[in-house]
Amino acid sequence: MTTQHDESTLRDRKRRRTRQMLIEAAAELFEHKGYDETTVAEIAAAAEIGTRTFFSYFASKEEILFPESEARTRAAIDAITSRQPDDRPIDVLLHAVRHIVQADTDMVSPMARIRLHLMRTVPAIQGRVLRLQQQAQRDIARHLHAAFPDHLDEIDAGALVGALIGAISGALLVLLEDPELAEQLAERPNEIGARIHNAAERALSPWATTP
Repeated sequence: MTTQHDESTLRDRKRRRTRQMLIEAAAELFEHKGYDETTVAEIAAAAEIGTRTFFSYFASKEEILFPESEARTRAAIDAITSRQPDDRPIDVLLHAVRHIVQADTDMVSPMARIRLHLMRTVPAIQGRVLRLQQQAQRDIARHLHAAFPDHLDEIDAGALVGALIGAISGALLVLLEDPELAEQLAERPNEIGARIHNAAERALSPWATTP
C-alpha cells in the first residue's frame, strides 16, 4: 500500500529529475545554438515538458544559468545555524564548503563553463553574477556576525565571507578555463572537492586564531 509519504517522495524525485533535465537541455542548447538564440519553449521541448511547466522550476532563461546559487547560500547559513559550541567562524564556513563540494555537481558542469563564457561576452550575465555573489556575501556575513558577535564585527564578517567566496571563485575559474585540467579532475570528483576546500582553507587561514 502506497503511503502519503511515499507519494510525496516520488513527486520530489520526479521534480528533481525534471529540473535536472531542464538544466542539461538548456546547457546543450546554449552551447550549440547560443544563449540569445535559445528560447524557453525550446528548452522545455528538449526536456519534454510544456513551456508553462518550465516556469514552475525557473522564473526565466537567465535563472537557469545559476541553478545552485541559492542552495550554496543556504548551505552556508545552515552550517552557521547548526554550529557546535566550540566552532570558530572559519570552522562553520569550511564545514559549509565541505557540504557544498560533496553535494554540488554544478561547479564544474557544462553549464558552469557556459556561464563563464557568457560572463565574458554578455554584460547582463556578468552583472547578474556580481549581484548574486554580493547578495550571497551579505546574507552569509549577516548570519555569521549574528552567530559570533563577540568575535566578529560586521566588517570582519564581510571580509571573512568575501575571502571565502573569492577563493572558491578563483579556484573554479582556473578549472573552467583549462578544459584539460577540468577533464582530468572530472574523473576524480573527490580531488575537485579537495582542491576547492584547500583553496578556501588557505584564504581563511588568517582568521585561524579567532576564538
